[in-house]
Amino acid sequence: MIAGLARGLRARHGTHRGWVRLQITRAAHGLGLLRPYTRLRLARVDRVVFVCLGNINRSAFALAVARQVGLRADSVGLATTAGAPASPAACVAAQRRGLSLRTHQATPIAELIPRPGDLYAVMEWRHANALLARGLPAQSIMLLGGWARPARLHLHDPHTLDAAFFDTCFGLIDSAVRALAVELAAGGHPAAGALSLPEARRAPAPA
Repeated sequence: MIAGLARGLRARHGTHRGWVRLQITRAAHGLGLLRPYTRLRLARVDRVVFVCLGNINRSAFALAVARQVGLRADSVGLATTAGAPASPAACVAAQRRGLSLRTHQATPIAELIPRPGDLYAVMEWRHANALLARGLPAQSIMLLGGWARPARLHLHDPHTLDAAFFDTCFGLIDSAVRALAVELAAGGHPAAGALSLPEARRAPAPA
């Protein structure tokens, strides 16, 4: 029984730390601290920038989904090496969903040239804080997991974790990117100008 619970935790949350961070994030949201990051606040979105730590798993996959549906987007890492490839596990997990990360190359956030109309879609609350510390306006930051189905405001890093959690994480990201794309299209945002609505509304492929 204990072994089964442990497997379930790993599949749903990656690690005990992932579960704890999710609970902390939920508590912060319940206190109203994160609500601004769960709705669009920019009047015009020209580009979505997906942000995670290394830009080799989560944000790399989010960018692949965005490109598949026709959403104008880029991705960066807060602490990464320029040109680093997507992790082998991420490549395999993406392939299970019909996407390829084979040509992905990581981009450090310091190399990103900000543009008016950039919307920064982060995976974790601490990523939002890191962007604020860099002087980015709060209204340009959103927690991507708020658009996931089901919503999960903390999208834990699957790096070095097992395939089951990669599938959980990528499934949430896939659904979130599609939902965000549809919302941007409905609002007439230029980032979604080339969007394929049938593709964006299609249910994420099972792993």
